[in-house]
Amino acid sequence: MASNKPAPEAPSAYELDDRGAFAGPGYAGGDAEFDGDGPWEEWDPTEGSVRPVRGKHRVAKQRGGGLARSGTVLGVGVIAAVGAGGMASAEDRPPVPISMPDVGGMVHDLADSLPDAASLPGVGALISDSGGHSATSADSATSAAATSAADESGPSRSTAPTDASGSGDGAGEALRSRILQQADVQQGAAEEETREAAAVKQAAVEAAAAKKTAEQAETAKKAAEQEAKRKAEEAARQKAEAARLAELAKSFLAPVSSYTLTASFGQAGDRWAADHTGQDFAAPTGTPVKAVHSGTITQAGWAGSYGYRIVLTLDDGTELWFCHLSSMVKTSGKVSTGDVIGRVGATGNVTGPHLHLEVRPDAGSPIDPMPWLRDHGVNV
Repeated sequence: MASNKPAPEAPSAYELDDRGAFAGPGYAGGDAEFDGDGPWEEWDPTEGSVRPVRGKHRVAKQRGGGLARSGTVLGVGVIAAVGAGGMASAEDRPPVPISMPDVGGMVHDLADSLPDAASLPGVGALISDSGGHSATSADSATSAAATSAADESGPSRSTAPTDASGSGDGAGEALRSRILQQADVQQGAAEEETREAAAVKQAAVEAAAAKKTAEQAETAKKAAEQEAKRKAEEAARQKAEAARLAELAKSFLAPVSSYTLTASFGQAGDRWAADHTGQDFAAPTGTPVKAVHSGTITQAGWAGSYGYRIVLTLDDGTELWFCHLSSMVKTSGKVSTGDVIGRVGATGNVTGPHLHLEVRPDAGSPIDPMPWLRDHGVNV
C-alpha cells in the first residue's frame, strides 16, 4: 500500500469571498480552478497507516459566558481530533475543502440582538432590586420562624408579633423559650437518672449489708451448733468417764480406810537418799492395809529401809509396793480387791507409823500414786 500524503492546509474562514465561496489558488474564483478530478486509490486504514490514540485532549474552559471568538481555534481542534483519530488520506488524493463559519462573530452578533435581562418578564423583578429581594426573604424567614415557634410553644405564646418590626424579637423569644424548655427537660432527665443511680447504689449497699448480716448470722449459728455439739460431746464423755470410774470403783479402793496424807511423790528430804518415790498414808499402828485391786502377791518380807514390804502384781503388770508394815497377813498367792494383806507399822527408815505406797507400771520406775488412783476411780 502507498504511504499517505499529508493533507493540504484548510483555508481560513476569513478567506471567503463576498458570495460565501472559498477564494484562493485551487478553488473556483481563485487564481486557479479546482476541477475535483485526479487519480484516486483505495484507502485501507490498517495498523500500518493508523496511529494509536494517545493522551487526553483538553478543551479550554469557556469564560465570561461566551464562546471562543476565533474560528481558527475550532479549526485547530478539528485538525487535532483528526490527527488523534488516526485518519489518513490516500496517496495523490486531492485536498478536501473545509468551510468553518466565524462562530465567535456569530455569538457577538446574537448577543447584540438579544433583549436586556432586566426587561424580561419575571426575571427583572428578581434582579432589579437586591435590597427588596433580601427584605422579602428576611420577612418570609422571620414569619416562618415565628409561626413554627408559636405552634410548638402553645397558646400562651401565640400572640407574638409577626410584623416586620417585631418579627425578630418574637422569633428570638420563641427560640429562647424553646431552648429553656429543652434545657429544663434535659436537666429533669439528668436529675431523674441521678436519683435512679443513687437508688440502685443504695439498694446494692443494703443488699450487701443484708448479705453480710446473713453471713454473720449463719456463722454465729454454726459456731453455736459446734459449741453445743462440743458441750454435748464433753458431757457424754464425762458421763462415760463417770460410769467407767464407778465401775472401776467396784474393783479399786484406797489401801486404808482412815488416813492422813503426809509426804507426797517427789518430795525432797534428808531422810531419803533421793526424792520421795511414793505417797505416805499416816495411820495408827495396826490399821488394816487392803489390796487396792485383785492380783498376785509376788514378794513379801524385810526390805531394808522399806521395813516389811508386800509387792502386789496386778494383771496388767503394774506393781504396788506396801511398805513399813508392822505385820504381813498374806505373803503369797492371789488376792481380791479389799482383802487385808497387812497392817500399818513403823518399820524401816521412818519417824512414825504410816503406809508408804508406790506404783510401778510394768515393774519399772515409780510414778505418782495419786493420779493413778484417781484414774482408777479411787477418790483420795
